[in-house]
Amino acid sequence: MNDMTPRFESAPARSSLPSWYPELLDEVSEHVAIGHRRAVTAANQELLRSYWSVGQKILGRQHAEGWGAKVIDRLSTDLKTRFPGTTGYSPRNLKYMRAFADSWPREAIVQAPLAQLPWYHHLALLTKVEHPELRIWYAAAAVEHGWSRDVLVLHIEGRFHERSGQAVTNFATALPPEESDLAQQATRDPYLFDFLGSTDGWREREVEQKLVEHVGKFLLELGQGFAFIGEQVRLELAGEEFFCDLLFYHLELRCYVVIELKAVKFNAAFLGQLGLYMAVVDDVLAKDGDKPTIGLLLCRNKNQVVAEYALKGFKAPMGVAEWTSAINRSLPAEFRSALPSVDVLEAELTAGD
Repeated sequence: MNDMTPRFESAPARSSLPSWYPELLDEVSEHVAIGHRRAVTAANQELLRSYWSVGQKILGRQHAEGWGAKVIDRLSTDLKTRFPGTTGYSPRNLKYMRAFADSWPREAIVQAPLAQLPWYHHLALLTKVEHPELRIWYAAAAVEHGWSRDVLVLHIEGRFHERSGQAVTNFATALPPEESDLAQQATRDPYLFDFLGSTDGWREREVEQKLVEHVGKFLLELGQGFAFIGEQVRLELAGEEFFCDLLFYHLELRCYVVIELKAVKFNAAFLGQLGLYMAVVDDVLAKDGDKPTIGLLLCRNKNQVVAEYALKGFKAPMGVAEWTSAINRSLPAEFRSALPSVDVLEAELTAGD
């Protein structure tokens, strides 16, 4: 054989390795994954520091000299010349850096949660959230739940902060304290089904079918941890059949969640039906280790006080919330026009740098 012939070494078969090898592989893989995450996090934090510093320099000079937009346009051109191949320094992005520096002190951007968010997340916060405290709230939620920038924008536009954990429930008395808080935060009020379009005149079954057709968006609205089991799930009790509208399993709460949909105003009698379904699910479907089933009744509207009193009569964990297909997303006019949209910026960054 010619000595110049390439030789390819094959890895030994796993069957020939010691029994402890899989454990070693898992341990090394974990360290590699941690290293990669830390490298990405460190690079992101360094980029944010750099952008903040650039923005601060522009702010400082602008305050001292009072110059206008022409300087930023010239600065953008010269930076591209000085650092060929580098992207991210379009005039528009430089203006975002200036807004970024103007919005946060340096110590804020190097601490969690702001330091953990990519630049495009920060742009969404700058363009769509007016108040710093609310930006921090959404930043923390994005980090906790691993929201992409698009999901973050979706929740901001859906005014998620006003709806999170707001359902009327009896969780505080029906569940242990460590579970009731988590269950409460998993609720919304109202639930926003804007992806369905206009639902005027729809019946419950029509809403249910459309939710199942858009189950991915439905799960996004329900929140992290929900796994879809089925619709019109058949339950049998003493020879009679019952069908619950929607059945889920919550991976973090470790329990089934029965959701009943109503296209009318809340009626206390609805809770009896929901309670029956929950009891059957506990007896028939739940396995050892599963926590008690939770019920959610979603109505077109409700009287808050009536719902609170109605829930007091039940020991099983239940919640009542409204659902809607539209929500007020208006922002003050001066804020809407303050900065360009993220989509406009992204188009410029990919085409104009």
